[in-house]
Amino acid sequence: MTVESQEMGAVQRRERFIQDRFGLFIHWGIYALAARHGGNGLAEWIKSGEKMSDAQYQRYFDHFDPDLYDPAAWASMAKRAGMRYAVITTKHHDGFCLWDSQLTDYKATRTPAGRDLLRPWVEAFRTEGLKIGFYHSLIDWHHPEFPVDGFHPQRDDLAFREASQQRDMRKYVEYLHGQVRELLTGYGQIDILWLDFSYPSMDWGWSKGKGSQDWQGQRLVEMVRELQPAILLNDRVGVDPDFYTPEQLQPAQWVQVDGQRVTWEACHTLNGSWGYDRDNLDWKSPELLVRMLIDTVSKGGNLLLNVGPTARGEFDARSQAILDTIGCWMRLHCRAIYGATASDWSAPADCRFTQRGIGCTCISLPGLCRRSTCQGLQVEWSMPNCFMMVLRYICRAMGTMIHSRSPYLFSALMCSCLFWSYFSGRAHGLKENLPL
Repeated sequence: MTVESQEMGAVQRRERFIQDRFGLFIHWGIYALAARHGGNGLAEWIKSGEKMSDAQYQRYFDHFDPDLYDPAAWASMAKRAGMRYAVITTKHHDGFCLWDSQLTDYKATRTPAGRDLLRPWVEAFRTEGLKIGFYHSLIDWHHPEFPVDGFHPQRDDLAFREASQQRDMRKYVEYLHGQVRELLTGYGQIDILWLDFSYPSMDWGWSKGKGSQDWQGQRLVEMVRELQPAILLNDRVGVDPDFYTPEQLQPAQWVQVDGQRVTWEACHTLNGSWGYDRDNLDWKSPELLVRMLIDTVSKGGNLLLNVGPTARGEFDARSQAILDTIGCWMRLHCRAIYGATASDWSAPADCRFTQRGIGCTCISLPGLCRRSTCQGLQVEWSMPNCFMMVLRYICRAMGTMIHSRSPYLFSALMCSCLFWSYFSGRAHGLKENLPL
């Protein structure tokens, strides 16, 4: 394959990605049985946060039996919420595998669940027309050859550290590559591979972090591209990424690398925890999440929104309610999201524009529950009738002069916003730094 054809393939992969704009992230594993945040505030990191040994963590493996697991229901909820792709944790840092890997016994088929939990998930989400993504951890705290470092659950156990001095990273790398090969050859077309994560800059004195060279990242990525040429790969291996992944933050502008705009995807939780955390009450409101979605698209990005299912295999009722509410908004306003991107126009303060081609420029304000379309202008708002009347009057007065590329468009929007600002004392909408 020539360099030119490789570059063309990368462009085509990214174009498909930005058409979808909104996806579902799922963090699910035996840590859902703990259902708490752990020592570092992350449920899926509980083994590390509470510094558990393999023996202490084994109870979650021994009792994992998701009797209410219904991936078709998960896929239906994602589809109703307006999501177009989904990414699930095939294996997180604890090393537990949702599929029937032939390279380990630390997998769902050896738990009371007794079955491959990944295959029915893939089939259900494909049936609903969603693209399929696999998250896979580069880290594995269960594997006997994974070198102990400052993130390892038994990092403070000096006797354990001493006994682990002879671990062979090369053997673990073969295991890592072998499992990725299984995932990319056993489940049909995979649209996204979300590898996580590299940390070469970490230094604990007695141990250093791990990066692309440790994972043999170049060889790994070459294998991925060979097995699934159309796949999208994230940036956390550090080699040939298709998109970048800011986590739990909203960038102030279109993400750039070396001064160039890049394809990017913000990933966010519903309540601060990726895995299921029963007592976490820090839930983001559906209104805030819709604002975050609009803000992300207005800066050229995708939003990957996470749900952590329970150990019995259900989405928490609060998660379901949030997704349903987002879905109600998306049903009416998805044209402002799918295939849209940053506008050529600069939005007024506390507003966001998204644009799709040359025929749709949008202004986004709080609530976003009403729409008016006039000569290619699409406006999203939640404002009193007086503002709506003024905007409509201006659009009608300018008649055919109003369209998405017209020099009169920005004036019409500005006049309307200034009118609203005059009567309310302030513009309403998205703040630059959203309260996460």
